[in-house]
Amino acid sequence: MYIEVKNLCKQYNGLMVLKDYSYRFSSGMIHCIMGESGKGKTTLFRILLGLTDADEGELIGVKNKKIRAVFQEDRLLEENTIIDNLLFVLPTKRGALKRRLAEISEACEAVGLGSLENKPVKELSGGMKRRVAILRALLSEYDILLMDEPLKGLDQKNKQLVASYIQKRLLEEKQEKIVIMVTHDQEDVELVKGNVCYL
Repeated sequence: MYIEVKNLCKQYNGLMVLKDYSYRFSSGMIHCIMGESGKGKTTLFRILLGLTDADEGELIGVKNKKIRAVFQEDRLLEENTIIDNLLFVLPTKRGALKRRLAEISEACEAVGLGSLENKPVKELSGGMKRRVAILRALLSEYDILLMDEPLKGLDQKNKQLVASYIQKRLLEEKQEKIVIMVTHDQEDVELVKGNVCYL
């Protein structure tokens, strides 16, 4: 599976943000989009998600695909618990709830949230909320996962935990998923063992 980006162009108020950008994003690895501020990283993210239209160019491979995202804002259900936030995106067929709860418990433990599953999100710290937002995307069903600065705001220990869990999930999915991460931090790229693509 792949996404082919061909000669994408996008401008805002006469300012060219993306110019003739082309790249092929294949499955089985974590692609890390890097570039200086204002180079169009978030614009490309929004085009891939279908939230913004390119002015010119072609986007191949996203039609009829399940796309999930981690935005820079956590966008969680603040009044609900961690478990409720994660169950909200997990398809749970009759009789599968026990298995889903075990999966959530294992995921929370992996990223350092092991004792907090029943805590309301509004009572969590910013770093904890960030990890819940990442888990919500990783545990959902997707073909393409887009993450905009997912490790931002996490301390070193939790960055390592989350990066390890992202890699573990990708391996478990038998490398059939496309994962694209926007970042400005080379350290984050190294943590997820990412493939760098510059804007």
